Amino acid sequence: MKNSLGRYKHISNLVCSFILFITISTTSQEKSDLLFYSKNGITIEGQLQAGANVVGETNLFWNLADVPELDFDSDTEWLELYVKPGLNFYHNFKSNSRIYAKISGVGSYTWGVDAFDAKNTGRITLEDAYIGYRFRIKDSVLVELSIGSQPLKLGTGMLISNGASSGFERGALKFGPRKAWQKTILGKVSKNKFNSTFFYLAPNELPSNDTDNELAGLDINYLISKERYLGLSYIRVINSNAPYPQAAPNGEGPPTITEGDRKNLNALNLYSKINLFGKSLHKLSLGMDVAYQFNPTIDLSSLGGRLQLVYLFPKVSWKPTLMYSYQFFSGDNPDTNNQERFDPLYFEGSPSSWSTGSKSSMVFINSNVQSQGLTFQVRPSSNDIITLRYAHIAAQQLRSPIQFGQAARVEFSNEIPTVIAGVTNSHLADDVFIEYNKIIGKHLFFNAGFSISFPGKGIRNITNSTSNWTGGFLNFVVNY
Repeated sequence: MKNSLGRYKHISNLVCSFILFITISTTSQEKSDLLFYSKNGITIEGQLQAGANVVGETNLFWNLADVPELDFDSDTEWLELYVKPGLNFYHNFKSNSRIYAKISGVGSYTWGVDAFDAKNTGRITLEDAYIGYRFRIKDSVLVELSIGSQPLKLGTGMLISNGASSGFERGALKFGPRKAWQKTILGKVSKNKFNSTFFYLAPNELPSNDTDNELAGLDINYLISKERYLGLSYIRVINSNAPYPQAAPNGEGPPTITEGDRKNLNALNLYSKINLFGKSLHKLSLGMDVAYQFNPTIDLSSLGGRLQLVYLFPKVSWKPTLMYSYQFFSGDNPDTNNQERFDPLYFEGSPSSWSTGSKSSMVFINSNVQSQGLTFQVRPSSNDIITLRYAHIAAQQLRSPIQFGQAARVEFSNEIPTVIAGVTNSHLADDVFIEYNKIIGKHLFFNAGFSISFPGKGIRNITNSTSNWTGGFLNFVVNY
């Protein structure tokens, strides 16, 4: 009873701090847009984003880590805070060209203990710090060159999107306010509907897990409209110390972990969204992503991708949207000497993008998993959105590492324990997630959600538990 009262008192303190933060954030910004200077072609404007998020979790990871040796509490609540101020600079020249720059930072903090056992921690880090030059050639070709710390997303964000890490010692695990790559060199050329981007990237990784990754490549796309496009990305990892797990022969025994196997990885990503059915079903669209990866250095060959069908009902009250998706990411086959594990690189991991499930996305990265998802969304008003998501998640390869081997189990032979990686039944979990988004004003947004994950037989065989993993959150974000 005493522990329960303490937990409720902790939640009450989090909520009170949450409300106080939001009050300060909103009342301190009752101004118009943050324009500081605009004269003689020079513009200087401010940018400010801030947020507060209250999170509660029960039976974390289906109690997978709830063992006395780890001293891990599977029930926890925490408060996330972040602030992201910045300055934008533009100078437009008479020759129809522009020089631009941006600098911004992120301060983030977690009060309490989060899902990965990080507690009362946070950091202040540099976010954007770049300069660029944009000009036209004969009024038909737009050229843009830039260098520094900045965001870059290719296609739908399947492989290249999130260039920075949050959570752990940096705090704000769920918010993930950092997006910019630590180092970039970008060259963009556009003509009519054709666009190309040459890039060099180095991610802004956690100091506690920095594996010195560097990537380069090219993206080409044909943009018919926001909802119709076709593109191809080529990515090469030119430097990395990131480790890869490889399944033990026949999946019997612990996986082999080798450092630096990501180096020399090549990836081709084809992405598209089209209307296949013409005017008869013009509200039905098909999205497709396919990625093939290869690395001759370690005999790697892997596949991943997604198919998405989306149907809009614009003439029905509340304008419902129905979406079905199927995602597939190969795992390492324990019956071969080659490596087939798909490397997810730096995908966009929100539930509306490339996460595998809702709760499950905190456990399973996009490697050795496949999932089917249904999303139903309604808009009671232009400022209110309600979204219901369901995901059925399974392993692609049995007895093969999942998310670097967390799904490990111990089998005994003559009372001798043997670690076996992966699962013996492919069904991992079923996730249900309901979310509400509210646009309160031009600069203030509210978001709340509740999710539950039902463990599949593959997980139940490891945990010997049928505990459902539940959690909820509510947050406000101020954005100028």
